[in-house]
Amino acid sequence: MGLRRLWSDYKVLIVMGTSLGLIHWGWYNLKGNPMLQMNKKEYIPEPGIVAYVSPPAASPPAKSN
Repeated sequence: MGLRRLWSDYKVLIVMGTSLGLIHWGWYNLKGNPMLQMNKKEYIPEPGIVAYVSPPAASPPAKSN
């Protein structure tokens, strides 16, 4: 089996596998880059969204005439 036959039979797998490997390698390098890491001492978490709906106020009973 020559390289030409291997390339023609498995072209999609070779290209996709190589691309996927390079993408993951690049992501791994980006995640490990110290310039892109947030300093945990300076990190201030944002407060969560708080939603509260108060129940309707009780109204006095209506008087009938």
